[in-house]
Amino acid sequence: MALFQCDFYSNVLGMATSMNVILPGGPAGERLPAMFLLHGLSDDHTIWLRRTSIERYAEAYGIAVVMPNVHRGFYTDMKQGFPYWRFISEEVPALAQSWFPLSRERESTFAAGLSMGGYGAFKLALRCPDRFAAGASLSGALDMVNRWEDYDFFPDQEYRRIFGSREELAGSEDDLFFVAEKLAASGAERPKLFQCCGTEDFLYDANVKFRDHARRLGFDHVYEEGPGSHEWGYWDRNIQRVLEWLPLGKR
Repeated sequence: MALFQCDFYSNVLGMATSMNVILPGGPAGERLPAMFLLHGLSDDHTIWLRRTSIERYAEAYGIAVVMPNVHRGFYTDMKQGFPYWRFISEEVPALAQSWFPLSRERESTFAAGLSMGGYGAFKLALRCPDRFAAGASLSGALDMVNRWEDYDFFPDQEYRRIFGSREELAGSEDDLFFVAEKLAASGAERPKLFQCCGTEDFLYDANVKFRDHARRLGFDHVYEEGPGSHEWGYWDRNIQRVLEWLPLGKR
């Protein structure tokens, strides 16, 4: 097992940034399955390593884990700000695959994340189904069209810098409900989806809404809920469930 902190200049963002990468041990020359593991709104690329045992879990499954820093950008090309969608969907995978022995095959490439990162993970899976075989959302902020009216910790001005108005967001490529509908109607190969949320989480209702939407559209979709809130004990337990669910198998 090896851990790398990569400090690099992003041509897409036009600034220096960072990502952490976990590499499990394996035969020389082996291309590893990879999970792009995304952080939440108030966190950064170090948080999964500091708050969970993801390094130990990844070693057990022989999977590489790529954890980029996207600040508070919601994995979106901001209306006023930085092009974080292009960064996470194009630049980060290309750099990680060029620097490390990661698989370039769709069947071995996955996305996962919590809260804001759950939104980002489903966005990667649903908008890039030719490159991501599966996406997993833990307590995801999945209904951004309606969420800004319901929660006061995400200021209206910040929402507008990222997404524009609610009317601009609804039915756009940043609206997960619309993106799921568009993919379902296209006939293209669909990613598998894993979704979990604690029943005491403030995002629980939005998660139930997306669960029902994905089921109506006929996605290969696993949904789990149980006691829990928006906290690291829940996410540490459930990232293990994500790894169990992925087509990996323990070594």
